[in-house]
Amino acid sequence: MERAISSPLLTPLDPAKLAEIVETALDEDKAEEIVVIDLAGKSSFADCMVVASGRSARHVAALAERLTERLRAVGLRVKVEGLGACDWVLLDAGDVVVHLFRPEVRAFYNLEKMWGAPAPASFGALAQTDAEPADVQDSGPEGARAEWALRQING
Repeated sequence: MERAISSPLLTPLDPAKLAEIVETALDEDKAEEIVVIDLAGKSSFADCMVVASGRSARHVAALAERLTERLRAVGLRVKVEGLGACDWVLLDAGDVVVHLFRPEVRAFYNLEKMWGAPAPASFGALAQTDAEPADVQDSGPEGARAEWALRQING
């Protein structure tokens, strides 16, 4: 894609520079397990994806709001989805897409695996503590599995 992102306050930004700005901002705001995934040649919707976790729904909301403010302050149009529940917030900044998750929701969806990036080390601990109970794995109606999954997502 390699189209430049221009703004009235900055010289045009390429996707790699924008991803670096996003990563730095998230790090300053104490986001956890920040992963930058290069999508160039893999996707038509973005050149780069940034995935990060907040410690709680409130932290995810704060990360999303602060990052949106920072990107808009430099003249970028940012679309935000999911700010109501704050389990998973998506920020679309053009060539860079940002996914902010609560840790257990991030482990459940595992976007890193989908895009061929290594999963954060904490996924191993979450997989062990949040594993399906044996009674849900072995037998039982699909309703039991769905209820278990919803409990994991909703905490």
